[in-house]
Amino acid sequence: MVTQCKQYHVWLLPVVFTLILLFPRSARSADVLERPLEKITIAYSSISANMATLWITHERGFFRKYGLDVQLVFIESGSTTVESLNSKDVAFAQMAGAGVLQSRLRGSDVVMIAGFLNTMDYQLMVEKSISRPDHLRGKTLAVSRLGSSSDFATRYALNKYGLVPDRDVTILEIGSQPARFAALEAGKIQGAMVAVPLTLKAKALGFHALADLQMLGLEYQHTGLATTQGLIKSRPDLVRNVMKAYVEGIHYYKTQRAESLAILGKYLKTSDTDVLMEVYKNIGLKLTPEKPYPTLRGIEVILREIAAKNPKAADVKAANVVRATEKRSIMSPSP
Repeated sequence: MVTQCKQYHVWLLPVVFTLILLFPRSARSADVLERPLEKITIAYSSISANMATLWITHERGFFRKYGLDVQLVFIESGSTTVESLNSKDVAFAQMAGAGVLQSRLRGSDVVMIAGFLNTMDYQLMVEKSISRPDHLRGKTLAVSRLGSSSDFATRYALNKYGLVPDRDVTILEIGSQPARFAALEAGKIQGAMVAVPLTLKAKALGFHALADLQMLGLEYQHTGLATTQGLIKSRPDLVRNVMKAYVEGIHYYKTQRAESLAILGKYLKTSDTDVLMEVYKNIGLKLTPEKPYPTLRGIEVILREIAAKNPKAADVKAANVVRATEKRSIMSPSP
């Protein structure tokens, strides 16, 4: 099945998302079986539900289906992850968009080729007494630190509600999400941005979500797949095969709940069914796109955010990492 995709898609999409179903499955599979598997390394930058697409694609054998023997490597820091791409220690990395753009500003050829989470998975959890946005006036909300993603998300929500941060609502630096949650539970603050699956615990304690960043229309290149332009030019076949595997992995994620929950449990190291279902419903079904295109607007948002501290970012256009081009591609799983 071939579909005509929109004009704004990523500049390297003609290379990446091409004719996944060009040949019958049986012919493709036979061809793959005749060739030895190619060993590659893919890094991921956090132990969070945002990485589920990679875990599921790997665990269910979709990389092997397309001739790839993939080794997964966890690299905790986004800056270290992107450096592993620059040094060619890894071929691909699933990571936050901000790290890719920061690297580009330093002159690297790292690019984002897919978007797996194109908004923030934060919800503004508040105490019971706050049932409308105007009830936030005079209240205190917590962020990890000024300029962080939780700070950006909080200010974005307040602006959407017509409230002025630091005037109508106090924004307090507290630290990590567990620290913010503890302050919320202790009544020291009245609200904080909380990510899935901690939202489940917040609801159990009587807090409720006043704002959902996706519902407020925020586009943000939170998590995607990065590689280098050099690899794309030298090995377009490899990039195609990686993306074919990912597309099938996403389809599996969305349609095979029990198996996907088991994989999530393995990597998140939990057997709590309620927690896993919260992740699956809110990130797997709701936020993970079937066709993993990066978001142009989301990249522009990050560039504006970076420009507050690095003036060079103000001169960077999204077209530097996302090029409008006409192309045909298939982003559907194999039959």
